[in-house]
Order: sequence, then structure tokens, then C-alpha cells
Amino acid sequence: MSRMAPPPPLSAAKPPTLPFSPKKPTPMPVYKDLHFNRDLSATKKLQAGVDLVARLVGVTLGPKGRNVVLSNKYGPPKIVNDGETVLKEIELEDPLENLGVKLVRQAGAKTNDIAGDGCTTSIILAQGLIAEGMKVLAAGINPVQIARGIEKTASALVSELRLMSREIEDHEIAHVAAVSAGDYAVGNMISDAFKRVGRKGMVRIENGRGTENSLEIVEGMQFERGYLSPYFVTDRTNMSAEFTDCKILLVDKKIVDASQIIRILDSAVKEDYPLLIIAEDVEEKAMADLIKNKLKGTIKVAAIQAPSFGEQKSQCLDDIAIMTGGTVVCDDMGYTLEKAGKEVLGSASKVVIGKDSTLIVTDGSTQHVIEKRVALIKGQIENSSERYQKKILGERIARLCGGIAIIQVGAQTIIEMKDKKLRMEDALNATRAAIEEGVVIGGGCSLLRLSMKIDKIKDSLDNMEQKIGADIFKQALSYPTVLIANNAGVNGNFVIEKVLLNEDDTYGYNAAKNRYEDLMAAGILDPSKVVRCCIQHAAVVAKSFLTSDVVVVEAKESKPVRIRPPMPPRHLIPPIPASGIRV
Repeated sequence: MSRMAPPPPLSAAKPPTLPFSPKKPTPMPVYKDLHFNRDLSATKKLQAGVDLVARLVGVTLGPKGRNVVLSNKYGPPKIVNDGETVLKEIELEDPLENLGVKLVRQAGAKTNDIAGDGCTTSIILAQGLIAEGMKVLAAGINPVQIARGIEKTASALVSELRLMSREIEDHEIAHVAAVSAGDYAVGNMISDAFKRVGRKGMVRIENGRGTENSLEIVEGMQFERGYLSPYFVTDRTNMSAEFTDCKILLVDKKIVDASQIIRILDSAVKEDYPLLIIAEDVEEKAMADLIKNKLKGTIKVAAIQAPSFGEQKSQCLDDIAIMTGGTVVCDDMGYTLEKAGKEVLGSASKVVIGKDSTLIVTDGSTQHVIEKRVALIKGQIENSSERYQKKILGERIARLCGGIAIIQVGAQTIIEMKDKKLRMEDALNATRAAIEEGVVIGGGCSLLRLSMKIDKIKDSLDNMEQKIGADIFKQALSYPTVLIANNAGVNGNFVIEKVLLNEDDTYGYNAAKNRYEDLMAAGILDPSKVVRCCIQHAAVVAKSFLTSDVVVVEAKESKPVRIRPPMPPRHLIPPIPASGIRV
């Protein structure tokens, strides 16, 4: 009786041989072009890109700035008067010039991110530093020492700016907003919004349905906590998660596993309502389950961390519970999170969750409970002797009863609405910056006044090259004022000369009314924070530009042109058989 040999162990089994072995495609090499800066040819190309950007966004600067029309593949063209929006659309064919665009774009984008306004001024100031610096580099002076001089001068100018700045008065809020938007009606509406919700209150700008702007005050609160994961985002344009008629789960401890809140999640799925989870933290396993089900479309959900820490965190959760009509789930309640159901959930008519903040809008049905809560907190303030504790309690009252101002932008067309909304957002950001760090005179004249401090700053610099860097800054500080005047149809150099002849620090040129006057009294104001960011970010970009000696860009590909073979004469093409198969 023959026996079969035992099969070889699995580890010894060889994979079957295929008739062909597929090969991975060989990656195409990416070639680079190196541009050395021995004769300044590379930086001149970069400068051409910088100058083009400055010319393009510069037409929007000042009260008499013009509009820019941007093409749009998928809709009507955009008509904008906003430097930041224009900046995003610029892409040049020449790789070196395009690199210059990207370099100077950093100054505008960073200023806009931090201060919310001042993008165009940052770019014009950076262009001025680069243009004046290139003149000096052509003379063979050490660029490293020049860059150090620019850096030190920027730091000293920021200190001088703080001395020039003063706190904004309530009646001046309208002026700051109007100067930024170029519209006093917008300035008055933003001022009215802050009067009604307070300086630390929340003001939002939304698309309206009518043709006129309107202001509405709603109940709600805002706090500095954003979504725990960008996967919760529902609006990719604004990178925010927005829900209407939302339920809110408040948990004063960590959520370790999604199974802990399965009853509430099931209820949200069955009744199809959005759910916002506010907890001490949501650990990875629970977060993964929430994200997976959100991406599948099973549930509308988002999670954020509770505001503040320790005892203040518990108090903030209690305040949110009072406002939304919910209950905070914590160990002191006597039942576990697993047993909590829909009855503990609060309600909000609208929730907007951003990267760093959350806005909860309620329907006002809990107003009487909020008033009792506020009275209780006021009693705690009276009984407290610690200044810090009083400050925290005061902030809680502001959150509870401040309300939220919503400005709805009205317009005749979509194009007009987009332009008005961008202007209004800039004005709102400028107002917030002014409330935060104070104001200085506007129209670029604060930069002109700072240029007069350069001679004193030079005394603290180490060597002649650094002092030349300070002189470069002195020349560049006049660029924004010159452009504002030129856009108003006036000779910018004449304006500078006349302004600087007057020793009054608040004297300057009002381009809107084409006259010279006390700008502080006239309400022509700029937020100190915006001016500070312009100086700092323009200096950083100019320093990087002037110390660059080699530029590396991708080489242009030369693709071979394929020539199709000529078609044979018609009488030589064999006929196609009836079967449709060529033989």
C-alpha cells in the first residue's frame, strides 16, 4: 500500500510562479534648477513677484481704493476690495517670480490670521523693505548685518508703538470699524452690536435674506474651546461644524468608551437630531467610534473639551446646563453615565464649533433660570475678597447674560453680498483688535510718525550696517501713506512732506475727505494690534528675502511631442466585415 508524502510545512511553501511578474513603475526623477545670486539676478526675479503682488493688492488700500475682479470657474466673478482674498488668487507662471509671491504672501496671511485685518498694509510694507534693501545690496553691503538691523529696528518700533497707543473709547468703535470697511453705516452697526453685548460679547456676521443689513440679538454664549477632531467639520469652507436644533450632552469626566453613552447615541440616531458632546475629555477609542459613525452618516455628532479646568470647569458646565436646560452628568449625581438618557440633554437652536471656539445659541426659554443664576453669582462677587476670583465670576456673568449679536448682510446680488461680507468681517476683526490693544492714528500716518523715531533707535545698534538696516525701515514706513494718497488722486510724496512738517503726533492726511487735520479727533483710527503685526511680519519676510543667496525651484519638464502617423488613403482601408470583427 503506497503512502503519500506529508505536505511540506506552511513556512516552506513557495508562492506560485506567475507567467509574468508585474513591476512597479520607475518613479520619474524630479529635477531642480539652481539659481545662484552672484549678480542679484535671482533676488531680482523674486522681487518682480513681490512688486506684482504689491501692485495688485495695493489698488484696494485706503478709503478710495479700487476693486479687483476675480474670475470664477464655477460661478459669477468675484468683485472684491479685500487684499487677503486677492492674495489667494495669485499664481504666476515664472517659478522664481511665483516664489516671490509665496514669500511675501506670508506677511499678509500671518497678519490677517493674528489681527484679522492689515493684510494689504503688511505686503506694501514688506515690498518697501525689500525694494530699499535691494538698493543697498547692489552696493555690496553685508546682507546679514542689514537683516539684523531691520530685526532690531522692528522690535524697537513695536515698543514705540505701545507708547503711542491708547485705549479705545466706546464712541470710537464706530470710527475704527468705518475706517476698515470704508462705510460709516457698517461702522455704526458694529458699534451698536458691541454696545448691546458688551466689549467681550460675541458678534457674528451671516448672509442675510433681504437687501438691507440687519442686527439681531439672540440668547446664547461663546467660549474658547474648539472641536477635538477636524473630522467633525460640516462646513469645509469655514472649517466649522454647524448644527441647528441640536442636543447637548454635558459630562464632568472623561468618556473612555462610546459604549458609556450608547443610550444617548441610539436616541440621536433614532430621532435624527445632532448631538454636541462637551466633556472633560474624550479618549481615543471613544473618539474613533464617534468619527467612524459620523463619516458613515449614521449620526450627526461633534465633541469638544469642557472650558477651563478644575473647579472653574465644573462651574462653566453648570452655566451651560442652566442656559441650555440640560443636566451635567458627574459622579456626584448618583447614577452613572451608562444609565443617562435623553432626559439629561440640553437644547440649542444653533451650534457653531470652530477650531478654537464654540458658539451656542438658545431660544431664550431659560431666561428666568439664567437671571437667578446671575443673581447667585453676583452674591458670590460681593462676598469674595480676591480680585482674581471676582474677575472669573464677572466673566461668567458676561457669558450668561451678554447674548450674541448677529449681523445679517443684505445685498441685491450674490456678488455684492460676498464683497459686503468680506468688508464687514474685516471691520469686525479690526474692532476686536482695537478693543484688545488700543488705537493709534490711521491713514498710515502712525507709521510715518514711527519713522521719526528711527534716528533715536539707531543709537542702540551695533554697527554701520545695522544702522543702514534702520534707514531702510525708515524709508519703507512711508510706502503705505504714499499709496493711500496716490489711490485718492493726490501726490503721495507731497502728503508725506506736509504731514511731517507738523510736529503734532495726531496730525495727518484724511484721504476720505482730502484734508489735513487732527486724525484722532476726526476718528481716523487704526488698531494698534494691526499696525504691530504689519511691522513684525513685514520685517520677518524682508529679513528672509535679503539674506537668501540661492534659489531652488523645480525644473520645467520638456515633454516630447508625439506625431500621429498619417492616415492611409481611403481606398487602402480594408472594409469592416458584417460581424464587426476585423480579420
